[in-house]
Amino acid sequence: MLEKNNNPHQFLLFIFSICQASRRLWTCLCGNSLYFFNNAKDSHYVEKMDLGGFVSLKDDSSRDRNLEAARLILRMKDGETRLTAPNLEARELWKGFLYSVIDLNVPTSLTLLPGQLQMLKEVVDKERSRRRTRNPARAPPSPLSVPLVGEIPACFRPVSRTEAEVLLERHPDCGNMLLRPGRDGCSLAVTTRQDLNGSVFRHYRVTQRDQGGYIIDVENPIPCATLHDVIDALVEKTAGTLQPFLLEEPYEENITYVSANDENGEKILHTAPTSPLPKAPALPPKQDRWCTSPLSRSPAPDRRILTSSVPASPTNPMRRLIHSPSPLTQTLNEELKMTLEKRRVSQD
Repeated sequence: MLEKNNNPHQFLLFIFSICQASRRLWTCLCGNSLYFFNNAKDSHYVEKMDLGGFVSLKDDSSRDRNLEAARLILRMKDGETRLTAPNLEARELWKGFLYSVIDLNVPTSLTLLPGQLQMLKEVVDKERSRRRTRNPARAPPSPLSVPLVGEIPACFRPVSRTEAEVLLERHPDCGNMLLRPGRDGCSLAVTTRQDLNGSVFRHYRVTQRDQGGYIIDVENPIPCATLHDVIDALVEKTAGTLQPFLLEEPYEENITYVSANDENGEKILHTAPTSPLPKAPALPPKQDRWCTSPLSRSPAPDRRILTSSVPASPTNPMRRLIHSPSPLTQTLNEELKMTLEKRRVSQD
């Protein structure tokens, strides 16, 4: 039985899934967990959600049949849950409760009345006290205490028995068998789900042998060398009816960041722009210093380079062509010699 008087606030819950229709449940927050009930008068819950796998919480702008209702999207590591509050004020208060027990701090970014903020402060103090006095022996075993050897299969999930059943029922298209830590913290277990006029769950213990390897503890124990062989053996024994549970972790679709308002210090969540940054203008192509026009790219030939590149063979016709003086050049040279000779004689 669950005592619901720890938190008087409840609201209708709708769980949306690709594979299942929405479910109408009541929920209440006790400690660091959400408990779900078929109606407000039930004393026994039908599902439980541990907020230790919290990822994000944001408003849902989609409309409900009740025009005054307001929705939330609670994203956990294993999927999303959509919550419906009676109105906007109740949604804001529920966001305050959830953030308070998750972060153990009263959120400052919400629009709440002074009395509501005082209520959240009391919730934080209660939750801190509860965690300090909680009996460690009753806490679920840590997955780190499980002596795993070798490569871990992708269908391994660090969840409890109840959480494994919820995962398999909520995502039937992702597989119907997962590997998880055992209750004693020293063994493992395989949880399976099949349909037979409803969900049928089975749990199999997997223990590690002292000499190495693992054993599926059934009436006729099945030895396996590795954890992958454990999964393969169950698939083979059921002729492929059981398939490993492979759930892709959700990723954010937009880049977000938190910044503080300079005036009041309030923190605001921003979404980065999705349009690409403008590119810098491209520089014009570098012109070659030898180019005489935009269409000309080849440098003019250098006479010195051309001359030096001719072989020094006396029989080479190119050498004779370059070094043989023209008649005009010979005449000019003779006149220059005569002028210099006259100048030298007059000076003597």
